[in-house]
Amino acid sequence: MLQLYVDHDFLSPYAMAAFVALTEKGLPFTVLTRNLDGGEQFEPGYRAQSLTSRVPMLVDGDFHLSESSAIIEYLEDAYPDTARVLPMDLKARARARQLQAWLRSDLLPLRDERTTATVFGLKPALQLSPAARAAADKLIAVAEAVVPADGGNLFGDWCVADAELALLLRRLTQDELPARLAAYADRQWRRPSFAAWRARQPE
Repeated sequence: MLQLYVDHDFLSPYAMAAFVALTEKGLPFTVLTRNLDGGEQFEPGYRAQSLTSRVPMLVDGDFHLSESSAIIEYLEDAYPDTARVLPMDLKARARARQLQAWLRSDLLPLRDERTTATVFGLKPALQLSPAARAAADKLIAVAEAVVPADGGNLFGDWCVADAELALLLRRLTQDELPARLAAYADRQWRRPSFAAWRARQPE
């Protein structure tokens, strides 16, 4: 059975993306945790397997792979007979990967000020600094360009880029988002795979 290592408080957006991908593909897997605050990701055994000393890490037999985008692409290639979590169409798949890469590498002021602890209701959404507000405006502009007018999935069929974009959008309050984007993020949030992740968070 596949194993997925995630953070012990289930707040990592990258671990969530890998968890959601496995869940949506219907693959049986076991969840194991690392206490990042306690430095468990730096234990020699884990570090030797993950290479990057981070979560998530997927274990598939004797193969170990860290970094969520690599894990998601591996799952698509290794288990082609399961539900897809990236678009089948070449250009749509490239666009999805572009969005994933951008969401991981940009918007740092917003991600710093509105962490996933805010998204999951553990911290209040404080007023954004000018830098974070500028990042939020950039996020909204991109989201308005890619989310369909009817608020449906980005590429017709659902893909993991929908989950990752929705998570970023939910760093903003309903009042800070255009109604169409707020509704899109809420619909993504209600998917069973999202709910399964939230159900694992400690009380």
